[in-house]
Amino acid sequence: MTHALVLLASPSRTEVLRQWLDRQMAFVAGFPLVTTADLAQRLQADPRTRAMPLRVLPSLAAGGDIQVAAEVLGGDVAAVVAFLDPQDPAGTPPDARVLIRACDLADVPLALNPSSADLALRGLAHGRSAYLLFNPVAGQGDPNADLALIRSILEPQLLVTVLLTQPDRDPAEQTQEIVDLLQDRPAGEPGNTMILACGGDGTVSAVAGALAGTGIPLGILPRGTANAFAAALGIPTDLVAACDTILAGHTHVVDAARCNDVPMILLAGLGFEAGMVDRATRELKTMLGPLAYVLAGTRQLVAQQPFQARIEIDGAITELQAAAITVANAAPATSVLAQGFGQVIHDDGLLEVTIASPATRLQGINALASLMASAVVQSATNHPDLYCLRARTLTISTDPPQKLVIDGEILEADPVTFTCLPGALTVFAPLPAL
Repeated sequence: MTHALVLLASPSRTEVLRQWLDRQMAFVAGFPLVTTADLAQRLQADPRTRAMPLRVLPSLAAGGDIQVAAEVLGGDVAAVVAFLDPQDPAGTPPDARVLIRACDLADVPLALNPSSADLALRGLAHGRSAYLLFNPVAGQGDPNADLALIRSILEPQLLVTVLLTQPDRDPAEQTQEIVDLLQDRPAGEPGNTMILACGGDGTVSAVAGALAGTGIPLGILPRGTANAFAAALGIPTDLVAACDTILAGHTHVVDAARCNDVPMILLAGLGFEAGMVDRATRELKTMLGPLAYVLAGTRQLVAQQPFQARIEIDGAITELQAAAITVANAAPATSVLAQGFGQVIHDDGLLEVTIASPATRLQGINALASLMASAVVQSATNHPDLYCLRARTLTISTDPPQKLVIDGEILEADPVTFTCLPGALTVFAPLPAL
């Protein structure tokens, strides 16, 4: 269970609690909130606190304050905010003696008035906290076991709030809600909070797109098929090592990009790459893992037809015939079609563009082999059917219109404009090898 903030109040002090919640709503919304049934009823009767998501324990008459004490002793509580009436007779629930005893034994902050509650929140803010966007359908492992492993490593050092991705919601929207919450904090409030993305490249890309330009650090816990962004930054694909990378706290400032209005952290492809990704269905990836892309690429190589491309950079226009165009912000060596320069530099403020224009399938195979060799030796290719360039912005139109893949997601758009966003992301990554 994620560490919770417990709310308690005597009936005569409920309004004081409401006023405090109204003032601190941006911060307390980052915690699971727990209260008793009677206080929940009073809070939900007021428009200011009606929408607060609450986990409800039994009423005070049924021992709700005793259950709060049990949760405190169980290690599930970050702090207890209990606005009690000092005029109440001793033993009146919520029982101050029970709460004080439990919080003392568990070393949990207990705030009895607005000033001490403000201090408790300030102390929690100085500790590191994390919002974890977890995609349970990514990869081939057991999601429950993976999540339990992640939390067992992170939670001793981080206050972790877990949000599961939803089939009917874009993870970018969920991330944007967290970003809005963090940016609404009062000026001067410590911002020692990170957002973690656990899933495949689609999940990571969606979360990173919402974080671009915010300065909020991104942690990556790879659970996908390819995990290309993690590989490009040298982030371990083993969950334990990836958690250790986040806890180590070393960050790397890297570029992001936009394709039309769509965020992009990896690469986009027109032609061959889009067709290959389209053929690598979830069922195929479940059966074969990364080999699904090899099989899909073989099939696409047979089916791919050339197309006319018009590329505009800084007003200069180039027209040519192509079978594949790849625009990369970051990519590992295994993303072969992005390797025109031998490597993709993810912090140079530029996008690497590789255009393949073979006339025959045999020439296409030779061009792929040349790109593989370039990735191995990390130097630019000189193959005659490959054209490579770097640019801050460019616009591509195709005839006939081609499918477009952006960070593994298939879209349709023509023309498409790419813009690099230099230094837009702060990502936890290992220190570079000496």
